Amino acid sequence: MEILLEELYKTDLYVEKFIDRKINIDDKSYQINGITKSGKTKLVKNHLLSLKKNSYLYINCNDIRIDIDKLNAVLPNYCNANKIDTLVFDNYTTAFKFPNVTQLLITSETHYKIDKLDTLTLYPLDYEEFLAYEHKFDSSALNHFVQLGGLASMHKINADERILYLQNILRFTLNEIEFDLLLLCSKFMSQKISAFTLYERLKTIRKISKDKLYASFEALKDKNYIHLLSKYNHPRAIKKVYLCDTSIKGALSIEKNFGRLFENMVFLELLKSATECYYEEGIDFYLPQNDEIILCKPFMDERLLFKKLESIEAFIFSYGITQITVVTMNKESTISHPIAKVDIIPFDIWVLGD
Repeated sequence: MEILLEELYKTDLYVEKFIDRKINIDDKSYQINGITKSGKTKLVKNHLLSLKKNSYLYINCNDIRIDIDKLNAVLPNYCNANKIDTLVFDNYTTAFKFPNVTQLLITSETHYKIDKLDTLTLYPLDYEEFLAYEHKFDSSALNHFVQLGGLASMHKINADERILYLQNILRFTLNEIEFDLLLLCSKFMSQKISAFTLYERLKTIRKISKDKLYASFEALKDKNYIHLLSKYNHPRAIKKVYLCDTSIKGALSIEKNFGRLFENMVFLELLKSATECYYEEGIDFYLPQNDEIILCKPFMDERLLFKKLESIEAFIFSYGITQITVVTMNKESTISHPIAKVDIIPFDIWVLGD
């Protein structure tokens, strides 16, 4: 293993055209969690390239040449002998042992409870980050975001290869049950769904125990491939499911529903901004700290909007809603309403306005 470590130590790292993300690595020790292709490796390598070449060691735990037991045995002495200050375990698993170094960085889809490490969660690109990858910012940027989603690597894939590319990386990363569950969740995107309903569906096409399915469902959630949204003041009610990236919908399902895709886009922006939100009957998102509700209407019709507002008046009165935000694809206006302020805002202005 000393020969392999020496090779890794001397290898020059390379990062092609790194574009800053909204999170960054300082001199602390971190575990960096995120789905496949979310940018974990690139973020770590960019940090290493800001350090002195002989002060760090990068180890990809997926390297099949590694004998873990032998590596664990020799790594502490190697780090001491070469005065390694920063050690990276990319694609970390618990079989690897931590030597004593000044800064330890691990990346993984799974979050581990490790006291000595702070946590950074790296989501796929939000819309503002996505714009940094665009050659120009004009009216086509939002349509491009709808097509590509938030995985930066999709910018380099030819349009006719993107679906199979995404299918392949998901099949490689997830086990069979997790993949089948994600496929089902893509069909129910932005809708209420329970793990039991998914079990009832999946058991018709494969033999599976309820416990195994529930564990796989929790794994998908813990690794942030899916996100669940609770009903306000009803934590035991059926939750709505959202995908970690809207590109997954088109890769795993031929069903088209732009309204639900658009709602998923809005949810992800709320998630990445750490905004507390819930759903309610007839209401896409309720933000209690802001006394605000958000309605997702990509192609807004004012007549239908007034009918919608009439149907949720009881909630607006009961919870003292002062702001109603209607997020659209491109329509912008403010309408007069006796109950609350109603702003109709295009998605890109809504995202970038704050």
